[in-house]
Amino acid sequence: MKLIHPSLLLVALVLLIPAPLASAKNKRNWHLGDRTLKQGHSGHDVKILQQFLSLAGQRTSVDGEFGSGTKRAVRTFERAQRQTVDGTVSKIDVRILRDVAVNGGAVASAANTGGALPNQQPRPAGQPSQPTAPRLGPGMTATVGPDGLATAPAAAPPAVQQIIAAGNEIATKPYIYGGGHGRWDDDGYDCSGSVSYALHGAGLLDQSMASGGFMTWAEPGPGQWVTTYANAGHMYMLVAGLRFDTSGRQGAGTRWQAEPRTTSGYSVRHPAGL
Repeated sequence: MKLIHPSLLLVALVLLIPAPLASAKNKRNWHLGDRTLKQGHSGHDVKILQQFLSLAGQRTSVDGEFGSGTKRAVRTFERAQRQTVDGTVSKIDVRILRDVAVNGGAVASAANTGGALPNQQPRPAGQPSQPTAPRLGPGMTATVGPDGLATAPAAAPPAVQQIIAAGNEIATKPYIYGGGHGRWDDDGYDCSGSVSYALHGAGLLDQSMASGGFMTWAEPGPGQWVTTYANAGHMYMLVAGLRFDTSGRQGAGTRWQAEPRTTSGYSVRHPAGL
């Protein structure tokens, strides 16, 4: 009888090991976006998903287990963002969720950290920031009331008063990914859609632009009354000393916020004459 070499037996045994058992250790090390998540999944990526959902205002247990509660939170988020409501999380869903969590999320502190995500470090302390807008004199600063609406200073030019009036129309509306692009009257607005709407109200913009477009819009540098800050992923605007920003909107209850945030990494522009 012909004997089988021991090394061949070892190879045969390895091949007979079921694939799920061979990869069991790796299953809890998925990164969010590596796979489409659905009920029954568990692991590191599910835990990060649950953290993002909480940041986006959809509270759920952060335990790394995709159960019925997490599915319910995902479906509520999908419905709010006008996405297909199926309770699963694809790579595209992750991109939308990241955007909402950082640029329209419920945590007010995200406005001051520049939107640091779970497992990411904030921008290094001491990193150079962009030039700041000129200090406003007496009677030149807008205020925000308990209702979340801004009051323009009496000394503000008509265009600034119109920007603030238009901003007030959508100040407390929901954050919706892609909202405000394609139509001015929308159910909600993303960061660039919000700024576009306010500028359009003063006749300074004919159609909405994505944040990347604002990186080269109008004049370079800060303005006295109006300054836009934009990069490829987010933007906001400073109007008469008030920040008009979707980041921290749910925490503050409004897009109008008096607290400053980092300007590092943003293109700084302003409308001519303002």
